[in-house]
Amino acid sequence: MIKFTKMHGIGNCYIYINCFEEKIDDPAELSRFVSDMHFGIGSDGLVLIMPSDKADFRMRIFNADGSEAEMCGNATRCVGKYVYDKGLTDKNQITLETLGGIKVLDLEIENGAVKSVTVDMGKAELDPKNIPIDMEGDKIVSRPITVGGLEYSITGVSMGNPHAVVFTDDVDSLNLEQIGPEFENHKLFPRRINTEFIRVIDDHTLQMRVWERGSGETWACGTGACAAAVAAVLNGYCEYGEEILIKLRGGDLNITYMPDGTVIKRGPAAFVCEGELCAPQNI
Repeated sequence: MIKFTKMHGIGNCYIYINCFEEKIDDPAELSRFVSDMHFGIGSDGLVLIMPSDKADFRMRIFNADGSEAEMCGNATRCVGKYVYDKGLTDKNQITLETLGGIKVLDLEIENGAVKSVTVDMGKAELDPKNIPIDMEGDKIVSRPITVGGLEYSITGVSMGNPHAVVFTDDVDSLNLEQIGPEFENHKLFPRRINTEFIRVIDDHTLQMRVWERGSGETWACGTGACAAAVAAVLNGYCEYGEEILIKLRGGDLNITYMPDGTVIKRGPAAFVCEGELCAPQNI
């Protein structure tokens, strides 16, 4: 039996395992199992909360298909709430080791529990070699690409994981089940891609839908919201240093792209349920 906690950051839900207490031999297979809504619990993936020799805590995150992701902005906030509310730390600022680098989390405490988390996501990476995207140049801003026989313009950003941001006049009617996989597996993206489809509401507000590699459409993506804000500034829709409201299917995030390239993300995290999992014997 494996103890688990289900949490969500504005609808982006993962199963969280406290690896200070539990030992997981095959996290990729466990992620596939727990993510299935019929035979498992139902989630966008699995997050392991672990000891770190570089930071206060370490996070490993696995998509619903079992692939390991570098980062997840919503999951970082949930980890911050988990470790404080569960008594693993009494700090209101913690560091978190991820495959996308060490993140600094500032915890807003109200009545003894975390109400919201502000994350210094580090600097956005724009060099296509480091995203990676197989295109020439020192950055990709509104660059044309043909996907599924149609032409789109993408802006490439890495927030520790790869993103292609597409601006469009209408996100509600998009058939993401069709075009999402076409973007994700396009030959220009050697490690696949997360794709954000963005409608500009005004110079401080964006509407977003997201197709996450390995998980499909999710209700929210924290790194995707950061990439969207960066792309909006690079394309002249928003301004450096101004907080941008990102409206996702699961709720709202607040993102600021600073003049030095740093991205700051602020938003909530919430518990859903806890229990014990009867996992298959091979996990």
